[in-house]
Amino acid sequence: MQWGIRKKLIVTLMAVIILPFGIAITITYYQTTKSINDRFVSTNHDLIVKGEQELSTYLEDVAQMSTVLYRYTPFMSVMRVGISDDLSSNQEEVRRMLAYTFNSRPEVEQMHLYIDRGKDSYTNYHSRISGRGKYESILSNPFYARLSRSHDFSVIEPPHEIYSYNNLSVIPKSEKNQVLSFHTIIRDVPLEKILGFVSIDINLSKIRDIAGRLYTDGVEDLYIMNDEGVVVYSSKKDVIGKENKEAWYKQIKKEPKDQKSLEWKDEKFSGVIVYQKFSDSFKNWYIVKRIPYDVLYQGARQTVFTNIIIVIITLIIVLIATMFISFRLTAPIKVLIANMKKVEKGVFEADFESLGKDEIGMLGRHFKLMIAKINELFEREYKLEIENKSSQLRVLQSQINPHFLYNAFQSIGTLALQLKAVPVYSLLTSLSNIMRYSMNMKDDIVPFSAEINHVKAYLKLQKQRFEEQLEFEFDLGEDVDEVLVPKMILQPIVENCFKHGFDQQIEKTAVTVQARIFNDYLYISVKDNGIGISEENLEKLRRELSHNGNRENLRSSGIGLKNIYDRLKIYYSKQADMDVFSGVEGGFVVTLAIPRVIHKEVVHP
Repeated sequence: MQWGIRKKLIVTLMAVIILPFGIAITITYYQTTKSINDRFVSTNHDLIVKGEQELSTYLEDVAQMSTVLYRYTPFMSVMRVGISDDLSSNQEEVRRMLAYTFNSRPEVEQMHLYIDRGKDSYTNYHSRISGRGKYESILSNPFYARLSRSHDFSVIEPPHEIYSYNNLSVIPKSEKNQVLSFHTIIRDVPLEKILGFVSIDINLSKIRDIAGRLYTDGVEDLYIMNDEGVVVYSSKKDVIGKENKEAWYKQIKKEPKDQKSLEWKDEKFSGVIVYQKFSDSFKNWYIVKRIPYDVLYQGARQTVFTNIIIVIITLIIVLIATMFISFRLTAPIKVLIANMKKVEKGVFEADFESLGKDEIGMLGRHFKLMIAKINELFEREYKLEIENKSSQLRVLQSQINPHFLYNAFQSIGTLALQLKAVPVYSLLTSLSNIMRYSMNMKDDIVPFSAEINHVKAYLKLQKQRFEEQLEFEFDLGEDVDEVLVPKMILQPIVENCFKHGFDQQIEKTAVTVQARIFNDYLYISVKDNGIGISEENLEKLRRELSHNGNRENLRSSGIGLKNIYDRLKIYYSKQADMDVFSGVEGGFVVTLAIPRVIHKEVVHP
């Protein structure tokens, strides 16, 4: 099978497009996913290390709560001699200590105190201290028994449903929440004699607050396991208090000590796992964070999908262009071939006028000349004159561009100076500066001094309009000029003063622009003495600015302010702020607070 020029051209161009784009997309996806993976592991490992330190500190603080008992001599005396030695006084000491310890932390749900001398026990549930109760089988509690056989100071019981110690506390079913219990042994220091036990049950609110800062709910998973593999806290509430028997957790415990991440894939989860082993008092505890590949690589996959769409669109355009070019290229060749076949049959004439102005057209012209020469030899009495009449009209369109406008302003300004119309020249200069600043699309971020100069030029033009009726003032700090800010955030606010703040009844129009730096923030205020705004409309405008509402419901002034506020949020996230006020003596005030330093990663959002 012979391939014509048309088919070769289409296949070649398609291959030239598909191969580079395909290789580029593959490499980009690989590099992007690898970079995202490395950055995710590093960032999140640092995060959970800080979380592990904070959790360790908190758990250690709770475990050490009972040490305060050793410092209170009257209470320790009661522990040594028992309650019965002086029932009224000793019982009062016990109640005082239970109340003090219970109220030391808001997350404490219940306390239990056991005094070995006399086998007495007391509980404090939600600040309700129980009466005296006998606890003969204290070692039936596995955690008390464990403490009595070891040299450990305390032991932590994994999350469980709160229960009543020695049946002394009355706990409604509606209040039986999960708690973490800290069981502590009290000894007659420096002797090893056991004086009693103290248990402190805390709810998981504080642990939930600390853990909540370490993961994104609904996207990532977080697990905290103790040394026995029981889940102390998790983003999945149904596994709290249960032993983690997942294969990925068993693999984590087998990994080298210096390892901090693991890529995992099974039927339930496919993604990256970042983990950290606790140290010091809670060694062999683990904190684990998991993020699925779907979430981790979502941005990279969207980029690849976008690139594929671009490639498909490009291929369609290239295919159409190739078809068009190939038809335009091969059509005159086919005409030339048909005329050559006629010559082979003895018909010395060409049935085309022109095949174009390119090489094929030149070949066609020479072919026609050749036929003419042959006919001239055959019929000398006839002279054939061949005229090629061709004309091409090209319409040159001149575009009015910014350079033309600047040159026009300069020419008018020069004429104004020649006619000694200096004010006209000044106004033209201000207008030229405004247009140059507004039409410069290269810079998104500019020094604050450029914004100020732009506003000054705008106010000079308004001064010509209002004459003595307009006054404006700039009150600027010494160190504000070089602060980098997003472009065109100031002039629309000043423009609103004239659009909505002034009417013909105001005798003297005043606009004041202030800027100061305080605590690494640039504070900007634009104030006018216009007709102001009612309290009802002011509150409505504030709500519209602070919420992502429908812009069609905004007033025309609100649209401009909303646009500025949205841009500040894009560049600075929650660090930037905008507010509107009614002036003390009327008028309207707009304030901006933006960080002094703008991060490089948000310069081109």
